[in-house]
Amino acid sequence: MNIEQITQPFTEIFPGDFSGNPMQRNTPKVLFAITHPAGFTHPQLIAFNHHLSEEIGLGEYEEKDLDFLVGNNLPENIHPYSTAYAGHQFGNWAGQLGDGRAILAGEITNTAGKKTEIQWKGAGATPYSRHADGRAVLRSSVREYLMSEAMYHLGVPTTRALSLALTGEEVIRDMMYNGNPQLEKGAVVIRTAESFLRFGHFELMSAQREYNTLQDLADFTVDHYFPEITSEGIQKYKDFFSAVCTRTADLMTEWFRVGFVHGVMNTDNMSILGLTIDYGPYSMMDEYDLNFTPNTTDLPGRRYAFGKQGQVSQWNLWQLANALHPLIKDEKFLEDTLNYYGTYFWEAHDKMLCRKFGFDELRKDDEDFFTNWQGLMQELHLDYTLFFNQLEKLSPNPDIRLLFENVSYTPWTEENFRKLENFMKQYQIRISSNTISTEESLTLMRQSNPKFTLRNYLLYECIEEITHGKTEMLNKLTKALENPYEEIYPELSVKRPSAYDDTTGCSTLSCSS
Repeated sequence: MNIEQITQPFTEIFPGDFSGNPMQRNTPKVLFAITHPAGFTHPQLIAFNHHLSEEIGLGEYEEKDLDFLVGNNLPENIHPYSTAYAGHQFGNWAGQLGDGRAILAGEITNTAGKKTEIQWKGAGATPYSRHADGRAVLRSSVREYLMSEAMYHLGVPTTRALSLALTGEEVIRDMMYNGNPQLEKGAVVIRTAESFLRFGHFELMSAQREYNTLQDLADFTVDHYFPEITSEGIQKYKDFFSAVCTRTADLMTEWFRVGFVHGVMNTDNMSILGLTIDYGPYSMMDEYDLNFTPNTTDLPGRRYAFGKQGQVSQWNLWQLANALHPLIKDEKFLEDTLNYYGTYFWEAHDKMLCRKFGFDELRKDDEDFFTNWQGLMQELHLDYTLFFNQLEKLSPNPDIRLLFENVSYTPWTEENFRKLENFMKQYQIRISSNTISTEESLTLMRQSNPKFTLRNYLLYECIEEITHGKTEMLNKLTKALENPYEEIYPELSVKRPSAYDDTTGCSTLSCSS
């Protein structure tokens, strides 16, 4: 790989701690600290994303590159660092946080001039680890590697994964925080993104009243990642905030489209570029439930439940607005922009649902239709992905029982079948009024509704296999997630088996990783 081409432009612009002191500590008035990966003596490569490596400009993998993939024996051009940020966690101000186990190698530029940041996750402690060890375990690393790539191929803005490797170490974790710690295999993921800047980076500078650095950070972000913004002065920062709001709303709409539940939507886990970032206790939706949260830490309040993601993202943007206020200095603009966010998001959300249902356009009565559909899905415990897959097969005179018999997570009753049949009559009336052809309608549905989603139980099975030295499931899932709108493996496009209903690490997850 062309790792000699990696640079560190971020560290050349902003104040940082160049001591290389790995001790966990506060680093006031700086945005980063030089951080050295721990180094691992017996690493083992599990997966390498060859297509991504070529795309971002790193080139072909060679056996000697394994050292770089786990942070060993780095060349002189690489000066790794971790960044400081702040954030609101579960609605409460948490103060200084930072990259607790993420270490940036720097930035690579491909032949087309596109720049990509490269980051190790799980390569050791940083000054921001908050008394943790900076390591990552295999299960969480597999989940991040596979799901970030799955989201990319689904068409959802996201960070991506370059490699997955075992460190040769064992790491102790209390998976469910119940006083039962266990040794687990350690692993390192290299993840990539145009930028890993978060809401929290801006919150930290604002909270510390480092307004000059806050302005420098905003200028840097706009100049590097928002080329569409050409305004100057205060208008530049207004346009920046508006663009972040739009990108965030578009991201939430995509999450709803594919049935993704993040699980930890703290402001420090929100990308300033509108990317899906920090794959922890997430889940793809099995049975449709607006109150579903995959994160045990989020119980019983369910702050980050599936149906609340749009609302929470708006709350997070309020916190970003507060952070940017010293630059914008216009409360009415910020308030109006945030109020409009709700209007923009719900319109985008309903237009997205129109495409999933194959409707030609969003009409006035469609909102009531969608509300009725949501109620039906929850009452009958229908599988989100499979429902739309079967809906594409609906004929003028369908056998509803046969078509949807394997979509519910509860036994069918005559009453439930009648409710579904009545809903389908409403659907057929609505779709018959389309101004587009049946084929055009089906095309909208096929482009919007994946045939394959990376369900937690599949990840669980894959992790179990890798733990025992097998990679067949990993290879199979990789092929399936690269082609999510095709049914390559029908056996993977089924509802969650009941055996996994209460399996720890499958139906129940925590932040422990």
